[in-house]
Amino acid sequence: MLVPILIGSKSDLNFAEKIAELLKRFDIPTVIRISSAHKTPHKLLRILSYYELHHSPLVYITVAGRSNALSGMVDGAVTAPVISCPPYSDTFGGADIFSSVRMPSGISPGLVLEPKGAALFAAKILALHDVNLLEKIKVYKEEIVDKVNQADQELNC
Repeated sequence: MLVPILIGSKSDLNFAEKIAELLKRFDIPTVIRISSAHKTPHKLLRILSYYELHHSPLVYITVAGRSNALSGMVDGAVTAPVISCPPYSDTFGGADIFSSVRMPSGISPGLVLEPKGAALFAAKILALHDVNLLEKIKVYKEEIVDKVNQADQELNC
């Protein structure tokens, strides 16, 4: 089991580390790699070939803003699920999200905008065949419910 987190540039690292943090809590191995679909496409394909041949099961998470070719290129090159998690950018008033929403036919990365949400989605995919992981996810979700109930109780005491 592995979740490669592919980022388009070093400026995406902090965002990717938030994803890796939650995956670590679920004991899911991760690796963060930097490769750009625009600037280093041959390197990206080599990275993907390695993971496709040497690791199973896999879920890829891609982190790239602006013109997000990374998610589409990764999805087109692999058979494993791909989750696109582009960081928000004020530069274009958020309009750069459209490059993650519109994909060509036959290209289907999932789109999750929050880092923890992307990690949880990857964990749920991997948990389809891992009962221990499923139990960890249930505990995590129970903690979320407890926090909401506690906040409501504090507000209404």
